[in-house]
Amino acid sequence: MKKLGFLETFSIGVGGMVGGGIFAVLGLTIDLAKGAAPIAFLIAGLIALITAYSYAKLSIKFPSEGGSIEFIVQAFGNNTFSSIINNLLLISYVIMLSLYASAFGNYASALFFGKKVIWFYKLSAIGIISIFVLINLMGAFLTGKAEDILVYIKIAILIGFIIIGFYTANHFDRLSPKYWENFIKIVTGGLIIFLAYEGFELIANAAKDVENPQTTLPKAFFASVIFVMLLYVSIAIVTIANVDFQTAKQAKDYVLAIAAKPLLGNTGFAIIAIAAMLSTASAINATIYGAGRAGYLIAKLGEIPKDFAKKIKNGYEGMIILGLLAIIFAISFNIENISIAGSFGFLVIFGLVNLANFKLRKITNSNAFISLLGSILCFLSVIILIGYNLIHNPSSLQSSIWVIVIVTVFTVIYKKLGEKMKKTLDEELRLKN
Repeated sequence: MKKLGFLETFSIGVGGMVGGGIFAVLGLTIDLAKGAAPIAFLIAGLIALITAYSYAKLSIKFPSEGGSIEFIVQAFGNNTFSSIINNLLLISYVIMLSLYASAFGNYASALFFGKKVIWFYKLSAIGIISIFVLINLMGAFLTGKAEDILVYIKIAILIGFIIIGFYTANHFDRLSPKYWENFIKIVTGGLIIFLAYEGFELIANAAKDVENPQTTLPKAFFASVIFVMLLYVSIAIVTIANVDFQTAKQAKDYVLAIAAKPLLGNTGFAIIAIAAMLSTASAINATIYGAGRAGYLIAKLGEIPKDFAKKIKNGYEGMIILGLLAIIFAISFNIENISIAGSFGFLVIFGLVNLANFKLRKITNSNAFISLLGSILCFLSVIILIGYNLIHNPSSLQSSIWVIVIVTVFTVIYKKLGEKMKKTLDEELRLKN
């Protein structure tokens, strides 16, 4: 099989990040940080960039299709703690899936009705998840090459939006410090949308197939995060310069389409809305496959029932369960609750991956300071995210609380009743050790 070069590996990272996240959560960040929204995206991006260092080092030493799952087990062993974290990763994929479905429903509703219509939004979210679960089960999912092409189309549309937006915008004054919220709000705005960066970790799952991993993996991790960071910051600048804060607040679920109106009128609105739907649909397709694969891998470790590893055509039985969970999340919680739960999940996982690299630093030949800094920043971010919402919007944490309780209870019970867990996921790594 032909090995992946830098461009292909870079595309995996960019494609994983530029999914539905930017379309779904941009409005939330503008609502919280106001004119400092680009700073919020920059803060989240810097945390992702530092974390990418640990992923690069661990991927070189422990190349496995398990990625984050393998790193957690290698550092902490396959015990109750690791099981809880791996199941948190699995449910975080489900949350991402529900976020993308929510974004799809919001933009579909905006395209056809010009505003959010609840029944159509929910119907669209349920329908798009159901369609892609069925497609994945039947094995007719998009090929890797088609996904690559779709990624480039999405990026081309967003870059076009940025170029035209910079040319036509006449309210860059909204970016001045007098329109910034306080520091905590700016940071919280960045942390709520942190999940828009989580996709770079998919590079780790392909590490075994990368050519010259010692040089290719670090370059791909860092280049993909930096590229997406610049893309997101530019989008935030253009959106603020074209849409006033009150309008952004009212249409925060589909603010990117609103931002295209001053540029190209109703045509621009429709183009961005369609691009958002295509983008979130492809992200749903890829996330269902990824979640199904994660469920299969965690089942191989003995941490969840073997049903998740059973094949139905070319998909996994666990996809049906995960799809149903995603539908429940999408129609039961608003997009802010989903976003906070998703960011919480990935910040915890990334904090532990950084900690894993710190613990294994002699094996991975890593800089202890960078790994420890990444871990501290991720966990500090979790505290800020929870603390701010406890004070200002405690109801927004309900999704996160349910996730933690259900994952913990399920894992503890299953560990007592389930089969013996394996020491490592990848057989080749087990033999090496």
